[in-house]
Amino acid sequence: MLLREMLDLFALLDTPRACGADIERLLVESGADDVRVTTLSGERGTTDSVRVLVKGSDGKSSGGDAPTLGIIGRLGGLGARPAAIGFTSDGDGALAALTAALKLVRMHAAGDVIAGDVIVATHVCPDAPTLEHDPVPFMDSPITMRQCNEAEVDERMDAILSIDTTKGNRVINLNGVAISNTIKDGYILEASNDLLDVLTRVTGKLPAVFPCSQQDITPYGNGLHHLNSILQPAVVTDAPVVGVAITTEQMVAGCATGASHAEDVETAARFACEVAKGFGAGKVSFYDEAQYARLRALYGDMRRFQTAGADATRA
Repeated sequence: MLLREMLDLFALLDTPRACGADIERLLVESGADDVRVTTLSGERGTTDSVRVLVKGSDGKSSGGDAPTLGIIGRLGGLGARPAAIGFTSDGDGALAALTAALKLVRMHAAGDVIAGDVIVATHVCPDAPTLEHDPVPFMDSPITMRQCNEAEVDERMDAILSIDTTKGNRVINLNGVAISNTIKDGYILEASNDLLDVLTRVTGKLPAVFPCSQQDITPYGNGLHHLNSILQPAVVTDAPVVGVAITTEQMVAGCATGASHAEDVETAARFACEVAKGFGAGKVSFYDEAQYARLRALYGDMRRFQTAGADATRA
């Protein structure tokens, strides 16, 4: 279980003074030796980008060839001060990703070293703006989606889990965690059976897959409706991306406070850790390479859906 890690981090994040430096200090004290914190600025404020590399026994950072997993905590902000006091529902993505990072760091320090490298990235902002959105308001971000992707998507990532609160919708209606189909190079592929198996093992329940549309895998800023930002990392990478959605039965606004469910955040983080173990060891695949090659041969390149499209002036 990852409850200790989650609570240690929540104590640092649920405050108007939340910052990347405090997260870095906790990770380093727990055994991390590669943490980078950068303050990013936008027209509506600043946020601290946090990135940590957990080295694997056969990871590429050590000269090995085991694949590298990326775990991204997607969000606008973990606080909406002064509009709202407290930790927002939207902050669950950052909390879950950092919980996974802290657990992997502590495992490594204790001698449980997984095969592949893991890179965890998110950002920490206690006073992000909000954004009107149908059917419920979103958290906005002080920085642009382009800045987020540049800070969080690393070319070393061979596959990515993107964890995001996904409660403000009518299409996934359960309390818990759901995953998306695999997104790669503009294609919406089948849901990975390996990931479904891991999710079943972690939750002890039938796995849930949330629907994603073609709009959801296009870049923000093109005038199209998006479920949320959970799949935005897929627009800037060739690596396969799977969304890990923290969900609710009823719609909850991203800027709502008091709406985080500890068991669901911990489940998402535990799922990410279990995927990291299997992916680095070559036991978990995000997609069927033969099927993907056949799709490409039949239907060609779909990377245009990773661009702003024909009306590029809207991007």
